[in-house]
Amino acid sequence: MSLKKTFSKDKKKCSVTFIVSAEAAKGAKKINVAGDFNSWSSTDTPLQQELDGSFTVTLDLEAGKEYQFRYILDGIKWENDWNADKYIPAPFSNADNSVVVCICDKK
Repeated sequence: MSLKKTFSKDKKKCSVTFIVSAEAAKGAKKINVAGDFNSWSSTDTPLQQELDGSFTVTLDLEAGKEYQFRYILDGIKWENDWNADKYIPAPFSNADNSVVVCICDKK
């Protein structure tokens, strides 16, 4: 699992690609990402399966913020991103949420 981030020239938007490798997908047929950016919907943001078995989706998020998220494999298993920017305790469970930090150094 990994995240790729790019920022718009004006640094107001952060394009984040969420990637779940074939190994991390563990044979899942579908994967969604739920987080602050989609009101924690378990169905609104599906990842597309690639030819190599990985899953990806790219979202344009507002820069200057941090977003909590988790992946949902086959609609039942919740997973964190192994390479998230950080992790924080989830408010409604004894698990952590992954966090993507969309803050750009304006140099």
